[in-house]
Parts: sequence; structure tokens; C-alpha cells
Amino acid sequence: MYNSPNLFRGKTVLDVGCGTAILSMFAAKAGAKHVVGIDMSNIIDQAQKIIEANGFKNTITLVKGKLEDVELPIQQFDVIVSEWMGYFLLYESMLDTVLLARDKYLAPGGKMFPDKASIYIAAIEDQEYKEEKINFWDNVYGFDYSCLKEVALREPLVDTVDIKAVVTDPYLLKEINVMTVTKEELAFKAPFELRVTRDDYVHAFLAWFDISFEACHKPVKFSTGPHSQYTHWKQTVFYTIDTMSVVQEDKIKGTLSCAPNERNNRDLDIVI
Repeated sequence: MYNSPNLFRGKTVLDVGCGTAILSMFAAKAGAKHVVGIDMSNIIDQAQKIIEANGFKNTITLVKGKLEDVELPIQQFDVIVSEWMGYFLLYESMLDTVLLARDKYLAPGGKMFPDKASIYIAAIEDQEYKEEKINFWDNVYGFDYSCLKEVALREPLVDTVDIKAVVTDPYLLKEINVMTVTKEELAFKAPFELRVTRDDYVHAFLAWFDISFEACHKPVKFSTGPHSQYTHWKQTVFYTIDTMSVVQEDKIKGTLSCAPNERNNRDLDIVI
């Protein structure tokens, strides 16, 4: 925001899911005319104290409630900002709400930050961890708990993975343009083809996402992948039932489908 003050100076800004209002204050400090932050959690009560303590009481207005249910004090915004991303980009994410804000409140020619997201997949060797966490159930103090292996395999693991564990090239699985994507397009089924880079074994698939701010004066991007600096999103690991033996230049082909869970739409059903 500080490096693109021309995009914020004199503009109205909506911060969706504002939390402690850090993005709201960044926008105000970058020169925004007025910022509205909305959040349905009680953290907004603390955010109000934070903006007052930092001298933004007259520049930032905080609204408590669901975007769908409240009336905002401004009807059109020049810019929408939000830290909406979840694990695997879409798990427990607020993107649905951000798209609702876009369709209802973004002024013609307005900007959204971030405005692009990409999901990647690769395959990894992870025998030690799989032995420890999955095959552990074969013998629990001498008892057979192997029926729980299926449950353990079904749950993705969110963790940091060493780049040395990756045995394939990454594959771009899904691109999302936040300016144009629809809610329905967030459920997807995508093919992938991974080129193996060394002789090894494959114990799991690994997914991560990149985020881009294309509308900035100079586009900015960050990655949550194993090749990048640590982020709290880490990476998402999907263990396979069987271990694959692979050699360099092999191709691993498959599909990944992702859709909101029918009972809780902030949960995801992912099938590889």
C-alpha cells in the first residue's frame, strides 16, 4: 500500500474481515479518504480501541456484523482489501464474502487487493513422517488400530515441507482472478501432470498457493510454497494410501476436485 499511494490517496476503501484493522490502518496511512472495516467477530471491539489509539478515529469506521446483513455507511468503494485466504487457499476462507462485497460495493473501475491467486501441486517423498503418523496405527502398544489409518489418511496435514522432499516439478492447478471469478467457479476439478525430477518414492501430494497484487504500481507477489519463506498458511499435504516408486522423467497424471462441503460450506471436500 505504501509503495502504491496513488491507488489509495483520496479513495474510499472497504476492508472485509478486518480483524484488528491492520489493513484498514495501512490504507488510511497510505492516504485513503475514508476506510470502512467490517468483521462479525468480537475482535472488532478491540480494533476500535486500536484505531483510536493510533489516531484514525475520524478516518476509519468499523462495522460489526455479517456483510450480508448490515448496511454500510458508504455505498460504493474505490478499493476493497481483504486477507481472505485460508489453508489450501480456500479452506475456511472468506472469499465468498469478498466476492459478495465486490458485486455489491465495488465502484466501476475499482481495485481489489489481492486480485490474483494460484494453487499449485507437486509430489513429495515423506517416508519418515508417514511411518510416524500413519503407520503408527498398525501397532499401538501392541494393539491393532489399523482401522484408524483410513481416517488419518483422509485428513490433510497442514505443515511446512522441506524443499528437498519435493520430487517433481510443480504444476499450476487453478488460477483465480478475484476481479471476475464467480462463487460457483470456486468448486473445480482440474487435471494435473507432474514431471518427476529424480529417482525416489512418492508418499504424498503437496499443495500451496501464490498471491498476487497485479494492480499495484509495481506488481507484488508472495508464495506459500516450500521454496519460499515461512508463512502461517504453511503447505497442505495429502498422503497416498500406497507408496509410488518413480524414476526421473516419469509422469504422474491425475485429477484434483475441490468443492465446499454440503454441511459446512467453509469446509472443503478434496478428492485426488
